[in-house]
Amino acid sequence: MGQQELKRDLKNRHVQLIAIGGTIGTGLFLGAGKSIELAGPSIIFSYLLIGISLFFVMRALGELLLSNIGYTSFTDFATEYIGPWAGYVTGWTYWFCWIMTAMADIIAVGVYMQYWFNIPQWIPAFACLIILVGLNLLSVKLFGELEFWFAIIKVITILALIAVGIVLLVIGFKTNTGTVSLSNIWSHGGMFPNGVQGFLLSFQLVVFSFVGMELVGVSAAETANPRKNIPSAINKIPVRILLFYVGAIIVILAINPWTLLSGDSSPFVGVFTLIGIPVAAGIINFVVMTSAASACNSGLFSTSRILHSLSKDGSAPAKIGKLNKRAVPSNALFLSAIVVSIGALLSKIIPEQAFTIVTTISAICFIWVWSIILIAHIRYKKTRPELAVKSTFKAPFAPYINYAVLALFAFILIIMLFAEATRLALLLTPIWFIGLVFLYNRQRIKARV
Repeated sequence: MGQQELKRDLKNRHVQLIAIGGTIGTGLFLGAGKSIELAGPSIIFSYLLIGISLFFVMRALGELLLSNIGYTSFTDFATEYIGPWAGYVTGWTYWFCWIMTAMADIIAVGVYMQYWFNIPQWIPAFACLIILVGLNLLSVKLFGELEFWFAIIKVITILALIAVGIVLLVIGFKTNTGTVSLSNIWSHGGMFPNGVQGFLLSFQLVVFSFVGMELVGVSAAETANPRKNIPSAINKIPVRILLFYVGAIIVILAINPWTLLSGDSSPFVGVFTLIGIPVAAGIINFVVMTSAASACNSGLFSTSRILHSLSKDGSAPAKIGKLNKRAVPSNALFLSAIVVSIGALLSKIIPEQAFTIVTTISAICFIWVWSIILIAHIRYKKTRPELAVKSTFKAPFAPYINYAVLALFAFILIIMLFAEATRLALLLTPIWFIGLVFLYNRQRIKARV
């Protein structure tokens, strides 16, 4: 039998870059095109609103995790402050969230590969998945190193885009669509060219852009010195949102009128093609492909760790959570990879709809997880005031901001109900929760017998 404890092999630089990697992924590099197509320049406000709201979710998550270093993930405090059912449903839902996200990411790998090769999407998707599973089997430290370098590539790319954009603005560079100027942002129908409706409909894709931000919480059990590293990573989130999301989108819209961007391709690649640097466009395509691989890598890590946590609690078979000699939950990793491979199959069966379907389901399930974090934090403040008083990392404006963000999440779900593209996924997702409640109650009955 392998070791039964996860190793704290993730250092500060790993945690910092995992946090960055969690906030920069396929949702930005590929999903930004679809978001801009829906909302136009008002997408800037969408990223600001959702990003700030999720920062408060992360502050609540940080305070809860640091209130008890024994917590391995948010399923632990969901169980303690809401109830065993909440830990069970949230744990399995988070697993499902990342399964859907990883599916979207491997689909995206296939999409990006078509920039160079005219091959079916599912072939590079499967190849990417096999490679990542092999690397994840080795050690958590290798996962940390992979995410460190993947995130470095993302950061350099976005900073390069912003730097190039600033230079083009200063010199008044002319493209075949006009002059690069900040006025391009509002000169094509204003800030809300598709009205409030377009702005609201973009929320689902923007929510998906931020999935993975909570990955810092999942890595807590394998983080060295969590009391120092976790707050440091969380507190830098606002700067990252302003720089990597808002900054990058402003530059893209200044270089290229939003009306000329396609929702079917990455606007990052399109910008460099537009300004006449085809080689750079190929490099950017490689970068966004590695970003998708990075996000899939995070998905495999998080799903295997959440299954390990569920098995420890008795919410999943003990065999699933067993660790190998390198302290990696290999059985959980294999199970997750098998389910993720369905995403590659989807990209073969319905290549046009696959990305929208899985991102919608993922966004809905992540909203559940984030809501549970906020509710658990409200309960923590109410039932354990002595811990809240001693907290060295207090969530600001609690519990009022918790209620405000929960109201926003409810509003986003209502918007999804009225949007044709997301309605079906929203109506189907409750089947997952009904099934989990049934399984939980069945498990309780067996335990009594």
